Amino acid sequence: MGAGHAHPLYREGSSAVHRAPVEVKIVCALITVLAIVATPREMFWPFAMYALLLMCVWRWASIPLRWILPRMIIELPFVVLAVLLPFAEGGARVSVLGVSMSEPGLWAAWGIVVKGTLGVATSLTFAATTHARDLPLGLTRLRVPALVTTILVLMLRYIDLLAGEATRMRNARLSRGDSPRAIHQVGATARGVGGLFLRSYERGERVHLSMASRGFTGRIPDMPGIAGVAAPADIRSWSVGLVPAYLAVSISLCAWVFA
Repeated sequence: MGAGHAHPLYREGSSAVHRAPVEVKIVCALITVLAIVATPREMFWPFAMYALLLMCVWRWASIPLRWILPRMIIELPFVVLAVLLPFAEGGARVSVLGVSMSEPGLWAAWGIVVKGTLGVATSLTFAATTHARDLPLGLTRLRVPALVTTILVLMLRYIDLLAGEATRMRNARLSRGDSPRAIHQVGATARGVGGLFLRSYERGERVHLSMASRGFTGRIPDMPGIAGVAAPADIRSWSVGLVPAYLAVSISLCAWVFA
C-alpha cells in the first residue's frame, strides 16, 4: 500500500514526538481538542495556556512557527463565518469602534475563532509528526472498526492518484482548446467529473478484489520487528505521551472551576 507515501502535511523529523507510538498521538490529539472545545468561551486565560502548550510541543518536535502559520489558512471559511455573526445575531447590542454589534454574536465569533484556531493547530501538529502509513495501524490498535480503517487506508493511498488523474484530464481538455472556466463549458466539466467518479469507483472495486484475494480482512497487522513499524505503546509511552492531554484537561477543569 505504498510504504513510501507521505502526505503533504508531514514534516520529517527525529524528535520524541515523531517517534511516539501513533495510537498515543491519536488519543492525545483527540483529548486535547475535546478539552479546548469544552472550555467556556467567556474565559480568556485558558486559551492563552492552550496556545503556550502547543508552542511547547512545537519546540519539542522542532516545528517552526513559519511552517505552521501558512497551513492555518485552512480555517479561513470559519473565520469568515465568525466575522458575520456579530452583525447577523440578535440580542443585546454593543458599540465596537462606532459600529453596533450583537453581544451574543461577538461571543459566538470569539468562540469559533479561538477554538477553531487551536483545534486546527492541534491537528496540524499531529499531521506534522505522524506519517500517513502509520495512521491505519494506530487506528487498528485502538480497536477502530475494520471498515473505517479500510476506507482510510484506501483514501490515503489513492487520493493523490485521483488528484493527478483529474489534473491530467484537465490538461487534456486545455490541449484541445477547451476553457474549463467558461460558463458554456459547465456541461463538459460536469461530464468530466462524472467520468472521474466512475473511474474512481471502478478502481476501488479492483483494489478491493485484489486485497480480498490476498487475505485482507480490514485489520492492519501489527508486523512486529518489521523495519519502520513502531512497537505498540507500553505503559511508559502512554504516561509520557499523554502529558499534553493531561495538561489540556487540567486547564479546562480549572476554567470551569473559576468561571
